[in-house]
Amino acid sequence: MTVKQILDEKGRDVVTVRPSMGTEEAIRFLADNKIGAVVVTDGSGRIAGILSERDIVRAVAARGVQALASEISEIMTSKVTTCGEQHSINQVMELMTNGRFRHLPVEEGGKLVGIISIGDVVRRRIEDIEREAEDIKAYIAS
Repeated sequence: MTVKQILDEKGRDVVTVRPSMGTEEAIRFLADNKIGAVVVTDGSGRIAGILSERDIVRAVAARGVQALASEISEIMTSKVTTCGEQHSINQVMELMTNGRFRHLPVEEGGKLVGIISIGDVVRRRIEDIEREAEDIKAYIAS
């Protein structure tokens, strides 16, 4: 299974925010949308960073409550790892494991076309394993 197949099933809608958004506002945004990370885009729609719950926790741990008054551009992860629709689940699992992150923006031709989470990847991998097990049972039974 590929990232394209995951996005075709789950959808390609991605909520984004601007780097100038305040951290406190971003926290409410994450909570209201029930998400753990949001892609930060610049004026032209290009990926400028990603803001995750982990970024917020680290900022508060380092700067205290003052971190909440800053713009997210000050605390977001600027160097964003992305994948393409052609990546396999195994490649994406490796990227997420090695990078120690749970959200991966999907980019094609320099444009953001979706986002996948570790939950999306694990769910599809479990489905694949269950399908393989059923195929093996059917083969043995025949």
